Amino acid sequence: MFAKKSHNIINVISGISLLGVTVGTMALIIVLSVFNGFEQLIVSLFNSFNPDLVITTQKGKTFHFDDFPSSEIKSIPGVYVLTQVVEENALLKYRDKQFIATIKGVSDEFESMTGLDTMLIEGTFNLSERGHPRMILGAGVSYFLGANPKDILNPITVYLPRREGKMSTSVDQAFKSKPIFPSAIFSIQQDFDTKYAVVPIAFARDLLDYTDDVTAVELGVESGYDVEKIKKKIKDILGDVYVVKNRFEQQELLYKIMQSEKWAIFLILTFILVIATFNVISSLTMLILDKKKDIAILHSMGANNQLIKRIFLLEGTMISIGGAMLGLILGGLISLLQQEFGIISLGGGGGTFVVDAYPVQIQLLDFAIVFATVIFLGLIAAWYPVRQISSKYLLQKL
Repeated sequence: MFAKKSHNIINVISGISLLGVTVGTMALIIVLSVFNGFEQLIVSLFNSFNPDLVITTQKGKTFHFDDFPSSEIKSIPGVYVLTQVVEENALLKYRDKQFIATIKGVSDEFESMTGLDTMLIEGTFNLSERGHPRMILGAGVSYFLGANPKDILNPITVYLPRREGKMSTSVDQAFKSKPIFPSAIFSIQQDFDTKYAVVPIAFARDLLDYTDDVTAVELGVESGYDVEKIKKKIKDILGDVYVVKNRFEQQELLYKIMQSEKWAIFLILTFILVIATFNVISSLTMLILDKKKDIAILHSMGANNQLIKRIFLLEGTMISIGGAMLGLILGGLISLLQQEFGIISLGGGGGTFVVDAYPVQIQLLDFAIVFATVIFLGLIAAWYPVRQISSKYLLQKL
């Protein structure tokens, strides 16, 4: 690669080939690491609201909690908390503003399971104060209502259709309503912020005229336990009557979209890397032209076709391996610096974003995939000019 050639341009093109592979490999590592960082950030935000496991009924919307084998579920090793949940769309009214949101009624165990208290931007996590129910609003719901946890004079009124289903022109007869004061505002992600308002389950059941009804049961799993194994045990207990979902299945579409975006970008950058490897073809082609007399001499000394081809194939492979190793080292180093020091910021300023700098997470699997991809492309690029050696030069030895 570095030995003096009869034409110095060959060394220059070899250097350009090496640089092209290095830059392409480095870009792949950095971009994949940033995607990993954003994915991890989104997952951590969602996990502050979504439980480890959620159980819903296979048919219908609600089921009776008294008929649910809660004791058996809680006795499974690793399950440390079980929360009853009632969800329903409701009309919220604050002063002269209205907004349709989903009220999520939760039992007292919810506080010990959720990470919602770490996502508050105003107020304190409190679903009950001196025996009175309190509401925790999503930031989007709060924005559309103009609600303020510091307002102790004007409550939020929650309206739900009466279960009798009787038509009436009177709001009082058609809807059941109850006032409640907000205690805090949380901000996780737009889908949650503009949708949910968390209330005590007793408050939600009273509005819906429920007794022991729940729409879901949420479970918290201790760290160190295999969630999938616990999920299987729960399904064995519950049978086909209930549906059990882990965190991935609760947001399955979102996770699939994130993975699709990541690998779509990987393919795009791989195409750029393909273009960079064309330099390898140019470099080897010119090297073969420069060394055609040496090829003839080697062949005369007894070197067979396969040996001569391996020499030039090794040249192309060295460019790919050298570029891949340099790219992996540089990409990993830049990603590590970004991960530790947040050198490149998102540029929002003023706390516009959840994080100040581009999030990065380094995964060894990405390094293995990128290295294999670069070597594969390098072998193909080297094989194309090498396969022409026998037909063009070996017969010219005489």
